[in-house]
Amino acid sequence: MLICTLLGAAGNVLLKLGGNQLGSYGVTQILQRPSLILMNFPLMAGYALYGLSTVLLVLALRHGQLSVLYPVISLTYVWVLILSGLIFHETLNFWKIAGVMTVVTGVGVLGRDSRK
Repeated sequence: MLICTLLGAAGNVLLKLGGNQLGSYGVTQILQRPSLILMNFPLMAGYALYGLSTVLLVLALRHGQLSVLYPVISLTYVWVLILSGLIFHETLNFWKIAGVMTVVTGVGVLGRDSRK
């Protein structure tokens, strides 16, 4: 599940990088020129990582409890917050940190409950 969250976060970062490369193209322009997406390496890599993360999640769900495993995916938000600060220099504020701590606490509580 950790790998799922890391791949999902990396996929999201790559989707943003790819989206940034599209610049000021509008939806109509992008639909008229599919090569803008197909030749956009970060965008395609982001889709691939996001897809791989989903496949691994499906495999994990075969052997685990949905009510425990699926909330673990919310840890992706933690990795995205860290990566967006490092790569895009987005600022951290109290509310972002509080939100991440809430997610981590919730996943910890669920993990503790699943050991029974």
